[in-house]
Amino acid sequence: MSSTTKTPPPQVDVSKAVGFKAPPQKVLYNSRDLMLYAISIGVKQDELKFLYENEQDFAAFPTYPLVLMLKGDNHGVAVYGGGAGDVPGIPAFDPNKLVHGDQSLEVHRLLPLGGEFELHTTVTGVYDKGKGMVIERTTKMVDPKDPSRPYSSMKGSAFVRGAGGWGGPKGPKQNAYEPPKDKAPDAIHEDKTNDDLAILYRLSGDYNPLHIDPRIAPKVGFKKPILHGLCTYGHAAHAILKTFGSSDPNAFKSITGRFTAPVYPGDTLVTKMWSVPAESKDQQKIIFQVAAKESGQIVINGGCAILAASNKAPQSKL
Repeated sequence: MSSTTKTPPPQVDVSKAVGFKAPPQKVLYNSRDLMLYAISIGVKQDELKFLYENEQDFAAFPTYPLVLMLKGDNHGVAVYGGGAGDVPGIPAFDPNKLVHGDQSLEVHRLLPLGGEFELHTTVTGVYDKGKGMVIERTTKMVDPKDPSRPYSSMKGSAFVRGAGGWGGPKGPKQNAYEPPKDKAPDAIHEDKTNDDLAILYRLSGDYNPLHIDPRIAPKVGFKKPILHGLCTYGHAAHAILKTFGSSDPNAFKSITGRFTAPVYPGDTLVTKMWSVPAESKDQQKIIFQVAAKESGQIVINGGCAILAASNKAPQSKL
């Protein structure tokens, strides 16, 4: 008789992991980095404020801080490590088994056009999901000379496939931002990506070989290199700000969403947006979903963005 050896569950110590504060991470960027990122998330010539340094209102696109954790403190190619083994109480894992789960970003003040900053990161949750483990981190981008006034706060969860079953907490119930029933989207934005988009986006700082190396992708279950989840996320944020916020970076307040399926470079991203009542009269609340048109799969679900209130009607792009 043949026997199958079952991999034992990881030995996780939640008490050591949750609350762990990583050492401050130095990060830097310049205006060229901002322009490269904007191109990668679908900004075109009609929004030169994000692309051209001589525009009077030249500005950083509000979701740019999401790339900084992997970009680091130089302008060269960073070695991708995936964050394995850097949290007490969590054993090392194969970074190729890590996928992005949820992501949110809150804007506190406008981003400078460049400089040196710090990321202050705390592990705020470690959860056992049975088929995998979720590690949740909350990060603030700050000026080291004035750390009490962050530029943005980011909360992200990473799902480590095959690392569950250790009897830990399941985690809190997530907010379910569902589109209104029986209501057509108030706006739809379609964006046909090109086959080389992942090669372009990785230059913003995420050099995970999963997004470029055709030898690695099949080993982790994909037919070819996939697009970065945060690139798709940036496309959604751009669609929302352009449609409902007149492309004004001052209008962007927050965004959250859950990654639900992979996107391949060349797919058409379809962002559906619903304007719903906000908690405050000076806000707009947008529920959104992103689908890959070719596969029909929803690739970002549970999406919600908050913008400053505007009296302008949305411009749908079909």
